[in-house]
Amino acid sequence: MLQGWFLWFILFWVVVLVSLMAIGGFFMFRKFLKSLPKQDGRSDLDWQNLYIEKTVHLWGEKEKELLNELVSPVPELFRQVAKEKIAGKIGEIALKEKAKAINHDIIIKGYIQATPKRDHKFLRKKLDELNIDVTPYEHYFE
Repeated sequence: MLQGWFLWFILFWVVVLVSLMAIGGFFMFRKFLKSLPKQDGRSDLDWQNLYIEKTVHLWGEKEKELLNELVSPVPELFRQVAKEKIAGKIGEIALKEKAKAINHDIIIKGYIQATPKRDHKFLRKKLDELNIDVTPYEHYFE
């Protein structure tokens, strides 16, 4: 029979491993849902990649640096995914507006629209740090 400290050690590791598997499963399931095709035959990830591919030539160095600066508060583990999601939304906006190049205005619009509403407080803080006036973009926060 298990007794004493060894029993507690085993129970601790059971709880830790089940918790870690649940967290990992949650994120894997979310990614799976995003990769399922919608009624148009493409998934959210397909559209995101398409927008990035069609607008990659419109990005300048300054714009890439601004995007990197905007995603810097995101934990490094999730930063690439956030960057791709934001770049996809920026590409979608650029294509809708038939932009000749990605500019500061399109980046801010895409950044706000691609960010979940629960993170808008942090988004505003980052824009304030960069001395970017959010007044013209207030309607995107709704």
